[in-house]
Amino acid sequence: MYKTKKSIHSKKNKILAAAAIFIGAIYVILIAWMIWSNTAPTVNKITLSSERLPKSFSGYRIAQVSDLHNAKFGDKNEKLLDMLSKSSPDIITITGDLVDSRRTDLDVALDFAEKAAKIAPTYYVSGNHEARIENYDKLKEGLLSAGVTVLEDEAVALEKDGEALLLIGLDDPDFSAKGDSFEEVSSMISTKLKEALSDSKIKYSILLSHRPEFFDVYVSCGIDLVLSGHTHGGQFRLPFIGGLYAPGQGFFPKYDAGMYSKETTSMAVSRGLGNSVIPLRINNRPELVLIELNAKEAA
Repeated sequence: MYKTKKSIHSKKNKILAAAAIFIGAIYVILIAWMIWSNTAPTVNKITLSSERLPKSFSGYRIAQVSDLHNAKFGDKNEKLLDMLSKSSPDIITITGDLVDSRRTDLDVALDFAEKAAKIAPTYYVSGNHEARIENYDKLKEGLLSAGVTVLEDEAVALEKDGEALLLIGLDDPDFSAKGDSFEEVSSMISTKLKEALSDSKIKYSILLSHRPEFFDVYVSCGIDLVLSGHTHGGQFRLPFIGGLYAPGQGFFPKYDAGMYSKETTSMAVSRGLGNSVIPLRINNRPELVLIELNAKEAA
């Protein structure tokens, strides 16, 4: 009888030991997966067709870099720059939070921007983190010296074969309206966009704006395509639900990642590349967005 109990006890110990090893292995695999998924950016390719797009811009490729937050992918961001180069973009857009206000490193940001500008013409708009730093003027000066076009509530024409697109860049509202209500900021943005659009006869417009929560304002102004970020994809992405939380929208944000369309306006919300307050993403790989525009024949 004693030997039987001892045998049973031994078997229980072996089962418990095996279970502990299994759980430990799963834990190690999950940790390794989370570390890898936070440092392995992917390219999200989007094709967008429009009857309003000039024919000469059919096949035009726009790379979007958002919310880098001073992150580095490879030595001196070589991995990210290689992804940009292989994407063969016609232009590169940086839609805010190139730096992080809590650990600002202008050298890292400007080194990336300078190398990106050698791949394709590069356009930049600020994010809320740029609005927080004291040396934004130095960042702006460095971007301009690197060959990057800094858009601060202004528009430029992108020309090709006698046709053009209108590229508009909005400064982050925290530069001028921090603490204002959502309605007040919406009104300010609407005024700025209407002014930018009124000075141009170009039909197709692209807006670079860090904040996706003002989508209805962009729609009311008739913007064709908006490139935005700020959400970090909701930071933690839940299956069948989406992002958990985004600044400016709260829990279960309406505009967390991907494409949104309303009336004649489409908006691409990038999950971004870096992290800030929360240093870890879950089920949410960093992404480089690549949009290809195609001219669509009118029905």
